[in-house]
Amino acid sequence: MIVGTAGHIDHGKTTLVRALTGVDTDRLPEEKKRGISIELGYAFLDVPASDQRIGFVDVPGHERLVHTMLAGATGIDFALLLVAADDGVMPQTREHLAVLSLLGMARGAVVVTKADRVDTQRVQAVRDEAAALLAGTPLAGAPVLAVSAHSGEGLPALKALLLDAARGAPRTVDPAQAFRLAVDRVFTLDGVGTVATGTVHAGTVRVGDTLRLVPGEREARVRSLHAQNQAVAQSCAGQRCAVALAGVAKDEVSRGQWLVNPAAALATDRFDVALTLWHGEAKPLRGGTPVHVHLGAAGVPGTVAVLDGDTLVPDASGRVQLVLRTPIGAWFGDRVVLRDASASRTLAGGAVLDPFAPQRYRRTPQRLAELDALALPEPAERLAACLASAPHGIELRRFAAAQGRETALEVPAALRHTDAQGDWALGAAQAAAAREALLAALAAYHAKQPDEIGPDASRLRRLAAPRLPEPLWRALLDTMRRDGVLALRGAFVHLPEHGVRLSASEERIAQKAAPQLARAGFEGAWARDLARDFSEPEPLMRTTLARLAQRGELHQVVKDLYYPLATMAKLAAIARQVAAAEGTQQVNAASFRDATGLGRKRAIQILEYFDRVGLLRRVGDVHKLRTDSTLFVEEVMR
Repeated sequence: MIVGTAGHIDHGKTTLVRALTGVDTDRLPEEKKRGISIELGYAFLDVPASDQRIGFVDVPGHERLVHTMLAGATGIDFALLLVAADDGVMPQTREHLAVLSLLGMARGAVVVTKADRVDTQRVQAVRDEAAALLAGTPLAGAPVLAVSAHSGEGLPALKALLLDAARGAPRTVDPAQAFRLAVDRVFTLDGVGTVATGTVHAGTVRVGDTLRLVPGEREARVRSLHAQNQAVAQSCAGQRCAVALAGVAKDEVSRGQWLVNPAAALATDRFDVALTLWHGEAKPLRGGTPVHVHLGAAGVPGTVAVLDGDTLVPDASGRVQLVLRTPIGAWFGDRVVLRDASASRTLAGGAVLDPFAPQRYRRTPQRLAELDALALPEPAERLAACLASAPHGIELRRFAAAQGRETALEVPAALRHTDAQGDWALGAAQAAAAREALLAALAAYHAKQPDEIGPDASRLRRLAAPRLPEPLWRALLDTMRRDGVLALRGAFVHLPEHGVRLSASEERIAQKAAPQLARAGFEGAWARDLARDFSEPEPLMRTTLARLAQRGELHQVVKDLYYPLATMAKLAAIARQVAAAEGTQQVNAASFRDATGLGRKRAIQILEYFDRVGLLRRVGDVHKLRTDSTLFVEEVMR
């Protein structure tokens, strides 16, 4: 169990932790000199007759250090709100209570400290004041104890309360949750190297595991672990943990980053939140309000976009989108606290709904229905409801990462496509709608262009389902082809009953040109050259070849340059081999040129054709292989 202390400056937080544990959490020279906590401090207390340890996070009370207090408050299981008997409730008492409440902290107690400095009437008055302060917060009705760290008065009762709390509600570890630790301290140790410490929010980590620093792409191996201040082979959710990282310099890690299982690693600068505005606020929260966003140990500037209406009134809850200046790690259910632009007061708090919030269409009924689905209590329920409401499907691995899970949940889906790049699913109603839109677009195309075999698959997607992810589009085409409701001829799609007919003269020219097209090899054949070689009119040759291309029996790479199916299939196979040899699933022009023996210009023309028909995708100066594409595979097998 992790216990967090909170309260006004000089109300005895560090002294109380020392009295309970024997550990002085003020470790910095400046803290010793000034007599106040500046950084987070940690101490531990063993739970008798148990293998548990209680970890204490001692946070600063100074108003200028509330951001540090927030870094320590996230991830705690039990809160101690301290109020000095001689001072009573002070501004930072209220501020810290607001933080704890907005973090959803419902387990805790109020400790009236310095009870030896005042009479019993004053102690009771402060106890009553503190109890009244809790009204209307998640901590309402929490125990209120009076103690003196110097005389020992009340300490046995407080320690017993903490021990009972640790025994009574041990945190359970969900094995499906990926490991996540919010980094709040970084230092180096001789013989050990870089050490990052923080509270484990989810999952389990073991010595030898590989973790990723988020935000960022840097990965590091776990050299050793200390959990609850003891050397261990593994650490889990609910523990204070120090992770020694192999091969990472101290300046490559900073407070606010996360150490995450790579399967769930993500960073975002835009996420949707279920938010509650603090009841003590005087004004509604409006869209466009600048705020400081605190999540885990990170604090970054951002702005608010209200999704339910135009404003959020005090003590009300609603959904908002937070747009940040810099990315942070955020997962479903993570607690968020907002402070005002000057970082002088706490405004609101809530929980993350979707770390992959859209920039466009964020307030449409469709999007709000997706957020309703994401608010359901169980992961399987959320996924099923999201799939039922997502018009363009769900990438299951991405969904799992957003939920903080190591592996994707299984879900019944009408359409499914899985490859190395993703695992896509589409619901039954959405698949039926996409199928109808495809058939309608294809019928309309045939009506307008009766002399063409049909559009290529990429063009048809733009006509029928432009927002459907391409892997699902390809899966839809394959399913409909197997069902016999459409036909694929090369890169072209058409209804089974539709076809382009050749005239008698066109049939004659096609038969004459076929051997020459096959002999042309990787260079292809030009319409004018074929017309010259066979003493045919060039316009008739050009029309015949165009019709053959429309029928899907030839490929027109550029205007008037044609390839037969078998030759293009061989070039496609070479492109796939080059991509595999590169190890990045990418094809650059130089590699493809060398593999085919073509000149650079012709190699680029062919690669650009492969981009157009959907075998490759242009990314900068390279062409990335679409690993889900089955184009030209059937021609190779013939």
